[in-house]
Amino acid sequence: MEFEPLNMGNEVIEFDMGMADDAVDIEHPVDEDDHEMGESSAGRELYIPEGDMNLEPYEGMEFESEEAAKAFYNSYARRVGFSTRVSMSRRSRRDGAIIQRSFVCAKEGFRAEKERPGSDGKVKRPRAVTRVGCKAMLVVKIQESGKWVVSGFEKEHNHELVPPDKVHCLRSHRHVSGSAKSLIDTLQGAGIGPSGIMSVLVKEYGGITNVGFTERDCRNYMRSTRQRTLGGDTQILLDYLKHMHAQNPAFFYAVQGDEDQCLSNIFWADPKARNNYTYFGDTVTFDTTYRSNRYRLPFAPFTGVNHHGQPVLFGCAFLINESEASFVWLFKTWLTAMSGRPPVSITTDHDRVIRSAVTQVFPETRHRFCKWHIFKEGQEKLSHLYLEHPIFEAEFHKCVNLTESIEEFESCWMALIDRYNLREHDWLQAIYNVRRQWVPVYLRDTFFAEMSIAQRSDSMNSYFDGYLNASTTLQLLVKQYEKALESRYEKEVKADYDTMNTAPVLKTPSPMEKQAAELYTRKLFMKFQEELVETLTFMATKIEDDGMMTTYRVAKFGEDHKSYIVRLNFLEMKATCSCQMFEFSGLLCRHILTVFRVTNVLTLPSHYILKRWTRNAKSGVILEERASDLLNSRESITVRYNNLRQEALKYVDEGVKNVEIYNVAMGSLQEAARKVVLAKKNGGKLPLVNGTSREDGVKVPGQPHTEDEKDKKIQELSRELDRANHKCEVYRANLLTVLKDIEEQKLQLSVKVQNIKLGMKE
Repeated sequence: MEFEPLNMGNEVIEFDMGMADDAVDIEHPVDEDDHEMGESSAGRELYIPEGDMNLEPYEGMEFESEEAAKAFYNSYARRVGFSTRVSMSRRSRRDGAIIQRSFVCAKEGFRAEKERPGSDGKVKRPRAVTRVGCKAMLVVKIQESGKWVVSGFEKEHNHELVPPDKVHCLRSHRHVSGSAKSLIDTLQGAGIGPSGIMSVLVKEYGGITNVGFTERDCRNYMRSTRQRTLGGDTQILLDYLKHMHAQNPAFFYAVQGDEDQCLSNIFWADPKARNNYTYFGDTVTFDTTYRSNRYRLPFAPFTGVNHHGQPVLFGCAFLINESEASFVWLFKTWLTAMSGRPPVSITTDHDRVIRSAVTQVFPETRHRFCKWHIFKEGQEKLSHLYLEHPIFEAEFHKCVNLTESIEEFESCWMALIDRYNLREHDWLQAIYNVRRQWVPVYLRDTFFAEMSIAQRSDSMNSYFDGYLNASTTLQLLVKQYEKALESRYEKEVKADYDTMNTAPVLKTPSPMEKQAAELYTRKLFMKFQEELVETLTFMATKIEDDGMMTTYRVAKFGEDHKSYIVRLNFLEMKATCSCQMFEFSGLLCRHILTVFRVTNVLTLPSHYILKRWTRNAKSGVILEERASDLLNSRESITVRYNNLRQEALKYVDEGVKNVEIYNVAMGSLQEAARKVVLAKKNGGKLPLVNGTSREDGVKVPGQPHTEDEKDKKIQELSRELDRANHKCEVYRANLLTVLKDIEEQKLQLSVKVQNIKLGMKE
């Protein structure tokens, strides 16, 4: 079919079909054919033509207005199965009024390749080709009567049409109605995210095809609502961040897009947060469950766990847009602020968009969904089951939390599903498909800094507890943020003080317990002590020994059915346990400690002492010049103390290996001690005489100064050391004998107690 060519003197314009004048368009239709539309008109509903709804367009067909013609063609397209847009318009030379419109299939024409300024020509994520040169169209002209008449109609398409159950995905047929907007606003106000809102809408409208738009449209509408509601208040936060950066260049912040718009996503991390990450950045929690102010904008902190088991901050985000692109930007920005070092593991909410962003930015990081967030989802998705079967929830939690192997979980899950006839339950099937990202038994081989497989991470939903709530304004957010930081810092200082200045009560004569008390922070020692004491109720039975590796079955007295397998390489002093507690938490479990007890391993091997759990966790990581930028004066004292202590311990560790190294180490320490005393007397500097340290020329009473005197002194000290070593060996042998006697007595007592308990039960 031929159409008359447009007059070259007339203006040619392209619009997007199905978009009202006051709508929010996401992308220009020429460049982004497949990108979903944003918010549809709030003040106008789609035009529904009167008369025969199955009517097909024909030449000469009349409409009262251009809008009526456009709506009719779009309605026809929905029935047939294609999307439409406005292609060309002709304006009158006389008064500039539009006199002709061309409505075309969205697959009309071909995509124009455009050069982007500064681009190297490479496209990271090329979009799918959607334009295939389809000729289908409807052309209408205005008549002198004011009516619009069809002057051309091309029916045939050169591509497959969309079936009725998929037509709601086409761009021109997606529309957020007034009633849907009201429901979205209500649910968003309750803190429900886009995925949850779409689930409600699908149920409310009786299927996705009746909803009339997609989840991305829902996200876009929620974003535009936030933008309109927020206005210019983000400028308060931006001004605060600029002020903090001006005071300290180590204060990092970034804004997605143009700062002047004041409506973009924002990320910031203060120097202490960045500093904390260098010590405790092995595992991270990203929490988007906060809707902490009246605008319901997600305030999303990055947190971790410090050496006291306390939550520690790694940065904060203020997200207006929760799209995949926004999360990708946020994660990349955060990684830049953290010096480009990704964590070992990251925990987030159960969200498809976040999962995709994590996969792109942290491909080597183990991604875990927050188990408690999934349980919370379950309260909604399984509410009918909880009502009909009161014990189902307890069985569900038991299956997830208490199974100790993958095989046991799989068996328990299938039995639960079959018992309640839930094989066709969509939500349960969906979370089962991603079980490796939230069920504990699949995650035990990765470090998450948690003391128990079943516990909830203290960092999730807790760092700002008591400081932010649903009524917190954006202006108050800044003040509450600083109060939370100050409170957390004081708690860490208190924990440091308790660790350094008070001694825990030891419960066993074990040298390992004493060693742990001196190395670990107080809270971590208490957990280790609990594991160590529990070894007294366990027995280890050797079941295999191939010369290199010895395998033990470890079980509690009277509970042989519930055993753990420990493999020990005695030469390398390395052990693994089937419970994988060390891999998950960084502390040795009672099962390995039981094997150490029966094999007379009296102290912890160094490779089982994670520095991040010790009282010296914050020493020797940051360069001195960088530390001066990032740490305030109180922190600097602690860092200097820890660094000096760590250096001194190196002399101890090396000096005990043999007599010669011991003598060198002792001499070096004594020389260093003399210099420290002199420097202290002279205001921190060593006095110089003719360019040399004065202490070199001063005789110190009681110290040898000639070569003969030094040799004589060394021989004397060597003899004393030999005598001391001999005494130590005798003491060690006696101690081993005493410990064995104690263990045997405890074992006998435990067996007697167990027999008494069994007798009482009978």
